[in-house]
Amino acid sequence: MASDGGRITAERQPRDMIAGRYRITGRLGRGGMGTVWRADDELLRRQVAVKELHLPGTGLTELAAGQQRDRALREARGVARIRHPHVVVVHDVVEQDGRPWIVMELVDGRSLADVLTEDGPLEPREAARICAAVAGALRAAHGHGIQHRDVKPANVLIERGGGADGGRVVLTDFGIARVPGSSTVSETGSFVGSPEYTAPERMSGRQAGPESDLWSLGVLLCAAVEGESPFHRGSIGEIVHAVAIDDITPPATAGPLLPVVRGLLDRDPARRMAAAEVQTVLTAYAEAGIEPHWPTPELTVPSPGPQAPSDSGPEPPEPRPLPAGPPPAPRRRGRIAVGVLAVTVIAVVAGATAAVLVTRGDSDAAGAVTSPPTAAGSVTRPTSPTTPPTPTITATPAAPTTHPAPADAGPYPPGFERITDPKGFSVALLKDARRDPEGTRTYYWSPDGAFRFGEREQLPDPRGAYAVMHDQDVAAPGSATYPGYRDGVITRTTQHGQDAALWEFTYDGFGDGRGARRTFDLCWTQDGRMYDIWVSGPVARVETTRKAFDTAVATFRAG
Repeated sequence: MASDGGRITAERQPRDMIAGRYRITGRLGRGGMGTVWRADDELLRRQVAVKELHLPGTGLTELAAGQQRDRALREARGVARIRHPHVVVVHDVVEQDGRPWIVMELVDGRSLADVLTEDGPLEPREAARICAAVAGALRAAHGHGIQHRDVKPANVLIERGGGADGGRVVLTDFGIARVPGSSTVSETGSFVGSPEYTAPERMSGRQAGPESDLWSLGVLLCAAVEGESPFHRGSIGEIVHAVAIDDITPPATAGPLLPVVRGLLDRDPARRMAAAEVQTVLTAYAEAGIEPHWPTPELTVPSPGPQAPSDSGPEPPEPRPLPAGPPPAPRRRGRIAVGVLAVTVIAVVAGATAAVLVTRGDSDAAGAVTSPPTAAGSVTRPTSPTTPPTPTITATPAAPTTHPAPADAGPYPPGFERITDPKGFSVALLKDARRDPEGTRTYYWSPDGAFRFGEREQLPDPRGAYAVMHDQDVAAPGSATYPGYRDGVITRTTQHGQDAALWEFTYDGFGDGRGARRTFDLCWTQDGRMYDIWVSGPVARVETTRKAFDTAVATFRAG
């Protein structure tokens, strides 16, 4: 393909070496704002993705071209401030041949757009898992005043190697993001974005805030379960009309996720669900099968068709409040009157998506910051497990009943084995885990020192497990125990039929240079004692952490 307006096209590879360090080895993709190349970082000997930002090549003065470059660099630096397991990591920003280049992590996986094209629509729980991750990423971005403005399947990467539960989810391509203190690189007086995923306030040129990203997330959720956006039409004009004026009919395939779709696809930005709210209810459904219930009357419900069955569980909690009050009252909803829309829509080719496998760190729930032990502890391991473990994190039933603990046996997932601790409890952990007792807490480290299991037993708190987790969540920000604490979510669930609370969060780790960590922590009361078990691991290996945690929860037996 020939050069277009002075830009380097997708077919024309730039010079082999960028900034004397990054050797280009191939093209990963091309979008409206840039081309992404695979490269080798010859200094640190790792693979990365480098994004070459496209700048207009004709009719620009030297001053104007410099301003465009400055905006692009400020944008990249702004995105680099976001530290989150579901946001692409920016390693470096360099300039080569007068063009800005952004060096990012390289994620080995497919975009959600490719998954939908190649494999078809997702089941609701997998769609909830992916969109909960995107909600967490948006929550982190909005916390820094950054609006993504192009949330769509092509900009959501799903890492390979996650097993049956899926891989790490990464939000990429902040190419048209709005960053505080600067104009965006795309701000030229025209609309830039993906019309099917764009909020109506942006379509009509009105003031748009972080809530616009939440509308896009609602469309993304619909696309994940249906295979395409509910606003998919044959022309740009029809898309604009569907987004801004037509009745909104969510797909029947959303099933139990319909309340979230309704809460996001509200034409009034002030009435949309918040990112933390979305993350909480989608996580509860993805992890524990707790279905969200937010009745909202505006959207047209599709004609009867196959839908996922409902367990009619209680209302999920708000993300932060301690008391478990009644479900929120239905919010009054109306339709925004939309007049003549004078909109110039520039359809953007699916954004080039590439990003990296990071090793960042994480802190352990209810545990102090420590380093991996150097010596193994005393551990007793059974020799002949006979029956499979039964997972016990379940959707909260309408009338909770107490269920006996499953039989103490296996088999266990590959790479796991049951240990019996000197304190009396037993649990299946990664093989050859090393014991490291610490006061009332007991820790086990994986052989490579990457994953840590923790256990604590104490007298019950009469306020319940949710209150205990809530207290820790409130105390965590700014504490020495959890440096860089962020993205905390508490979900009500059950364990052995008893009320329980699941706390998930990220923090910056042990200060040993190995980066941020993700923690999963379950608290519940059983037989007159309160138990707290958790697993933490590097954010780049979050699916392994989740698998280790799920296995621990399913196999834990009190002493």
